[in-house]
Parts: sequence; structure tokens; C-alpha cells
Amino acid sequence: MNPTLPIAIIGAGPVGLAAAAHLTERKQPFIVLESGSTVASAIESWQHVKLFSTWQYNLDRAAQRLLESQDEAGDVQWERPRATQLPTGRELIDAYLAPLAAHPAIAPHLRVRHRVTAITRASITGGSFDKTRTTNREAQPFLVRLTAPNGEGELLARAVIDATGTWHSPNPAGRSGIPAIGEAAAREQATVTAPLPDPLGAERARFAGKRILILGSGHSAATTLIALGRLRQHEPSTEILWGIRGVADANRLYGGGAADELPARGQLGVSLRRLVDSGAATLLEGVAVTTLTVEASNAPHPLTVGLADGRTLHVDLLVPATGFRPNHSITSELRLALDDPTEAPIALGSLIAPEFHSCGTVPAHGAEALTHPERNFYVVGAKSYGRAPTFLLATGYEQVRSIAAELSGDGEAARAVHLSLPQTGVCSA
Repeated sequence: MNPTLPIAIIGAGPVGLAAAAHLTERKQPFIVLESGSTVASAIESWQHVKLFSTWQYNLDRAAQRLLESQDEAGDVQWERPRATQLPTGRELIDAYLAPLAAHPAIAPHLRVRHRVTAITRASITGGSFDKTRTTNREAQPFLVRLTAPNGEGELLARAVIDATGTWHSPNPAGRSGIPAIGEAAAREQATVTAPLPDPLGAERARFAGKRILILGSGHSAATTLIALGRLRQHEPSTEILWGIRGVADANRLYGGGAADELPARGQLGVSLRRLVDSGAATLLEGVAVTTLTVEASNAPHPLTVGLADGRTLHVDLLVPATGFRPNHSITSELRLALDDPTEAPIALGSLIAPEFHSCGTVPAHGAEALTHPERNFYVVGAKSYGRAPTFLLATGYEQVRSIAAELSGDGEAARAVHLSLPQTGVCSA
């Protein structure tokens, strides 16, 4: 394969930009394709949320080295955030990702508003080369089809790093992994919200004084519940229902508390327990949603939620904090090996199974665990974890460091994976 072809990085979020930084250090040609109008466009959607991990876990080392390098005048333009501070999504962009994307080593290779719609192999002789073709397959470049402001286009790449994440593929509110009957209509009528709404900021009027059902038992649910609890202090008529699909397990619901090595994550659970114990939020168990019915405009509450056990809930809004799943539609012509339960790369699936692992117990892994039968194609970041909710940015940074080494021919560095993560707390709670 032509070594001058670029490595295509799909997604300009934290992990995609970290991949660009590592490839820059190794002097490998690359191009970054971002579907949004700005870098980290998914984070823009939850910019109001404060991360529970401090800056020390959110900065990639190669990216730091790039940002701390001197310009032609010998000046350092970037100020490193304080390691122990907790950034919001907005601060993560403004203080780190936007400066990284604007760096002269990355900016010329970044393309925003470029949405990848398909990835396949392209025959170097100009003929057809689909998923069924095996002979000399690894020698063929990748063909990346995309839509851009000036129309559809294609480019060739010698490797592809898929860092598109899962934000745009939320799990449905319905039970057993499928949408509830009527869920599509409820979303169209805006009675079902985004996974991480902003009830204390831009969406305050939408939530104040309303009856709201938050569905889910993860950190997204906890973040929204606590925000609504603060809103209720100023708008006492706001009613908060917290629906979980199973039976309450305090250790899983509220996490590690004071024992958590990430104090903000522990405090999240403490605050959540206080919210429920005080009666500000009502905890409902066994909330398996089967139907969502949008009522007439004059109904007291516009959404009726039908449950598998026969109960019905009448609410104004449903917040589906039910997690995310990967969308592999753009790679249907590639040969992927995915773990069935998690939809992660098959070698990674058993390492991240949420029934057995928290984000602190997943071992360090890199290119070797992320390989597919389609050589030189990698899924990284949150998408590499499939349906598992245990991902941390630091894990993604080590993934792309190893992959950049592998694509540069440095197999020894690619295999030497190291990662130091917090050991306590239950990330999925």
C-alpha cells in the first residue's frame, strides 16, 4: 500500500484529536474528518455537565507535549489546566480541545462538516473490491465516502481510526433493548428529551414546575437527577420520578461514596442518596417501559408511560438516561470481529463486560486488543467499548498511543501498554 496515503481519523473529539497528536509525533500523514461544525461537537451537547474525573485523567500526553511546544518566537501559547480541577464539557473544549485542534500541526489536516457515510476497500487497479474479496485484500487502500459542504466525495487512506463515539446512538427508553411502542412519536413531539438535558440553564423553562421521569441508573441519570433537585429548590412544584428497570441495590445505585478514588464520582452517589432520602425524588423500581402515548394538548400531563407490570405513569417529560450503543453502519463493507454481548472488538469484550468490571478494573489495552480481520482498521474511544458504560478518556488515549505506534512500525511500543486508573467506585452506577 502507498505509504504516503494518510491515516483517516473519523471524529474530532478527545480521542480522535489525541490520535492526531500521536501521529504528529511519529511523523505519519493523517486527516481528521468531523461531522459537526466544530471539534468535539458531541461534547457541545452536554457542555453544561461537570466531569467526575479531574484534568489529570482528561489530558493526553502527546497532546500536552504538542500544546506545550514553543512557537517560532519561542513562546508557549497554551496554559495547562490545574490537574486536580474538575472541568465541565465547555471547559474541556475551550481549555484543551479547541487549542489542540487549532495547533499548526493539526489544523491543516482537520475537516469539519465532513460526515463519513461509508468505508470500504478500493482496488488499486480500479476494479470492484467489496467485503467478499479476499485475495490481496490487505494491500488495497481504504475508500472513505463522505458528504461535505461542497457535496459528496471520496478519499483513500492506508488506515482508518474510527473515533466517532456513541453519543448519536442512544439506547431506547423501551425495555429489552428495543424502542417502546410509540417512542418515535414521543421523541418527535419532544416529550422525550436528550440523555443529558440542561434543566438549570438553557432548558430551565422546559423543566420548571413539570412532572419528570428520569429513566436509568448510571451517571447520566444521577447528573440529571441532582440538577433537577437543585431546580426544585427554586421551583417547588417540580416533581421528580426516578425509574430504574431492576430492583434497587444501594451499592450499585449510589457507588463507592467516600471510598471512591474519584471524589466527585463518590459525591455524585452521596448527593443522589440524599435526594431520594429527603423525598425530593421518588424512586420507582421495575420501570420496564412498553408504551409511550402522547396525549391530547389539553391533558394534565402530555405523556403516558405504560409499564410491563401494568402500571401507568403520567408525566410531562421523560429523560432516557439509558446509555448508548455503537452504530457500525458505515463499516458494513469491512470485516469486523465484534463481541456479541457488548459489540466491542472481540478481544476487548471480556475485558470490559459491565457485569464484572468498573472503569478502574479494565486492564490497559492497545492495538493488539483492538484489531479486526480488516487489517489497519481500528475502533477507539467510547465506541470501542460498545454497549459497556465503563469508558474513561485516559483509556482511549492509551488506545490511540498504541495504535499510532503500530501504524508507524513500532510494534514493541504498541505492545507496551500502561495505564493507571482509579480502582474504586462502580462506573456503571
